[in-house]
Amino acid sequence: MYLRATFLRIGLWGIRLVPLLVLALLASCNSSRNVGHGGPAAPRGAYTQKGLGSYYANKFAGRATASGSTYRPGEMTAAHNTLPFGTVIRVTNTRNGRSVDVTVTDRGPHTKGYIVDVSRRAAVQLDIIEAGVVPVLVTVIKPADGSR
Repeated sequence: MYLRATFLRIGLWGIRLVPLLVLALLASCNSSRNVGHGGPAAPRGAYTQKGLGSYYANKFAGRATASGSTYRPGEMTAAHNTLPFGTVIRVTNTRNGRSVDVTVTDRGPHTKGYIVDVSRRAAVQLDIIEAGVVPVLVTVIKPADGSR
């Protein structure tokens, strides 16, 4: 009789635990690709990130980027620390709402809190030349060829 009563207590306890385990399993399956929150609407599941944006200094013109291409201030390019080269991203200046689409061709910026460096042409369109650094929202528009 004692054995049967112990089994029933464990069985009822186990039954109460099952929904919690299922809930924990479902929560662990949640995607963490959306880094930033708020700002302009992005397609469902799109990678977004909030932080500070700046632009390349003129001294980098003509130098090789991490992807092997040459940095040209008149092109619509950007540096990002983790996105694959060739990824097209939309950078939005959250102070004024202006956006540009640029292609990731370099690594950087290498300053804490900064998430993107854009070419001079992109910086002019974003109206960040005078400020130098502005809060931005980065959204992936088109993944690089061969990536997800």
